[in-house]
Amino acid sequence: MEETVRHISAYADKHNIRGVVQDMVTSLLVVQPDDPISYLVSHLKKKHVNAARVMLLGPPAVGKYTVARKLSAELGAVHVTPESLLDDLREPSHGLRNLTLMEQVGIIQHRLNQEDCISKGWILAGIPQTYLQARNLQQAGVLPDHVIMLDAPNDVLLERSRGRLMDRLTGEVYHQTFVHPPDDTVAQRLERMPHSSETQLLSEIQCFRCEITGLSTAFQHALRAINADQPPLDVYQQVLAFVQTHRCYRTPRILLLGPPGAGKSHQAQMLAEKYKMVDVSSGRMLRLVATGATHFALEIRPHVEQGRAVPDELALQVINERLNQPDCSSRGWVLHGFPRDTEQLTMLQSTQHRPNLVFFLDLMDEVCLERTSLKLTDPVTGERIHFGAATPTPPAPTPATETLPTPTTLLFVTPTDSTPTDSTVNMTPAPESTTPTTDFPLTPPGQQPASSTTMTSQSQLNLEIKPQEHIRVIRELLSMYRTHSAALQSAFPDAIHVDADQDPRFVFEALECRMTSN
Repeated sequence: MEETVRHISAYADKHNIRGVVQDMVTSLLVVQPDDPISYLVSHLKKKHVNAARVMLLGPPAVGKYTVARKLSAELGAVHVTPESLLDDLREPSHGLRNLTLMEQVGIIQHRLNQEDCISKGWILAGIPQTYLQARNLQQAGVLPDHVIMLDAPNDVLLERSRGRLMDRLTGEVYHQTFVHPPDDTVAQRLERMPHSSETQLLSEIQCFRCEITGLSTAFQHALRAINADQPPLDVYQQVLAFVQTHRCYRTPRILLLGPPGAGKSHQAQMLAEKYKMVDVSSGRMLRLVATGATHFALEIRPHVEQGRAVPDELALQVINERLNQPDCSSRGWVLHGFPRDTEQLTMLQSTQHRPNLVFFLDLMDEVCLERTSLKLTDPVTGERIHFGAATPTPPAPTPATETLPTPTTLLFVTPTDSTPTDSTVNMTPAPESTTPTTDFPLTPPGQQPASSTTMTSQSQLNLEIKPQEHIRVIRELLSMYRTHSAALQSAFPDAIHVDADQDPRFVFEALECRMTSN
């Protein structure tokens, strides 16, 4: 059964079956033909074109209509606005806002069902404006591939609203301060655009801000928020880069490589949580297997308990068996902690489990040492977080700790009804570490690493200062990684390098962007 699932998954990836099915279902929902089978046959015979389906949202004066016009011209897509939709009304003067919600949705759906929107794609600007409108559009089959949320501070929006100028010949919008016309000929054609009073504009901005959370929730899997308080060209380039990515429907098989302290475990956990893939940590798997009572567990246990590296053959057998499970075949996986060197790489390549996306998390040695030699530990969850990498600032040590001659674990306890009011110091030395069996940070045997957002809220923070023996081990691991990194990179020429010396959220965004696009 497992073998059949793997072959099906491989075939689906090779021929983009998931993408084809997604495209057919989306087309059926949007067009809603009377004869679905005949329509699908005709649809599949057509040359496949990645037609744009884009929504541009944002408060008044943020520049969404200007960006939409440029996108429409560059992508050849139909630019749809609330004003253009009024052309389908018998009494255009009524406006969309005076229609019922179902009437609004019906007009939008009818326009997007037209042949030009189906074949060329569409750029929908300023719609939807509320969460309820968004949900009803989705239920009607209006499913965008990309949603851009533009925003800027209120003072910037007010200033932009006051100085807008329009070229009546082309419809292009300029600004007397921020966006100047290209030449004097255009400048002579410009007319000042009417603008709302400051009170009215602020009211409209506030209405939009009240809907941001709902709109973001409705389109969370297709949304990109972009700061519009920057040069217009920069805003447009960011929007264009996002719109030009296309969803990838293959089953993710991700390999994370990088030195100790690069954050592989943390990034793997976040990817697994959001995209429901399986987090395959070699070290965690080995520790979990070692707790069993099988003959295989008895072989691994001495290595794990004594902190020695588990033989490659045993480690590969554990990983291979885990990747053979149906959940890995159907949901995908993210592997980290293996391979570490060329021998392990050769062994992994001898199996049928080949990654289709490889990331190198790049980090300088001194930063790796800093992260792995000083960590915060939540004693409730057992989570260890690299100190200095988007972690809470620990309380300053008390003077008594400054005279300790040996490395210690400092336990800071927030006063409660059952604890003394003074902070206490646990004088227990930090345990000596030997060669680890997995990436750092480590977690207790059999326990899933907790999210940094669920860390005990400063109830107890252990500031663990690693002994010199631990530093020596980390240096050896770094040296081993640097020795084999060139061979690992040559084995994966299409691998993507990500700078890990930044906020983990930005690292995750970089991984996510490449994982979800071609």
